[in-house]
Amino acid sequence: MKVTAIIPARYGSTRFPGKPLALIHGLPMIQHVCQQVGQAGMVDRVIVATDDERIAQVVEEFGGEVVLTRADHPTGTDRLAEVAEQIDSELIVNVQGDEPLIDPRMIDQAVAPLLENEQLMMGTLASRIDQFDDFYNPNVVKVVRALSGRALYFSRAPIPCPRDLDSEQLSEALPQLGLLRHIGLYVYRRALLLEYPTWPKTPLENLENLEQLRALERGIGLHVAVTEFSCHGVDTPADLERVSLLIAEEKKN
Repeated sequence: MKVTAIIPARYGSTRFPGKPLALIHGLPMIQHVCQQVGQAGMVDRVIVATDDERIAQVVEEFGGEVVLTRADHPTGTDRLAEVAEQIDSELIVNVQGDEPLIDPRMIDQAVAPLLENEQLMMGTLASRIDQFDDFYNPNVVKVVRALSGRALYFSRAPIPCPRDLDSEQLSEALPQLGLLRHIGLYVYRRALLLEYPTWPKTPLENLENLEQLRALERGIGLHVAVTEFSCHGVDTPADLERVSLLIAEEKKN
């Protein structure tokens, strides 16, 4: 079964224009991402999807594969679907282009359940929440799972609610509660991905501003694999400096 990772990369980020081309230790961030994704054992092919000629040129220069897409896509999922139409691959992995430190094993952890169970149409990742502030931060998306591992709900609100714990008790108990934060890496069966952008937005998706709720509200089985690895996304120049320091530390070790 072929697995293709597609990395959407936009030049026009509101908070950090030109982000994919920002240099980290002499290499553009998009190159770091491609190198990490290429090390995933279950990925057969890596493609950068962009609407910008500058990004496309840089990817070609370092030997990566790139597809130029339309510029009017409302979401990264729509951009993925345009590329998926052009390739023959059963599973498509959506890896964010601002994750230069993504661990290849995270990608394999998300892909494995769909390789093992053909009934699963979609997969994603989560990690355990161990910081009190993260649990109540609306920018940290929480997810709750069924015993089977399928997603029950995603929310910006603190879910599930530990009803009988006060703030101090919750802070102490967090590492043992198994509360989960969502990580925005997705695996799609190609047929589902091609259909996804045609679906209208759903009420809960609009309310929470979380695109993955569109799948849940339509009854799509979405498996959530739990990873022990961390993400270090780059949203701002300050994040870039932090990631640069982390990479420098890794090289020392």
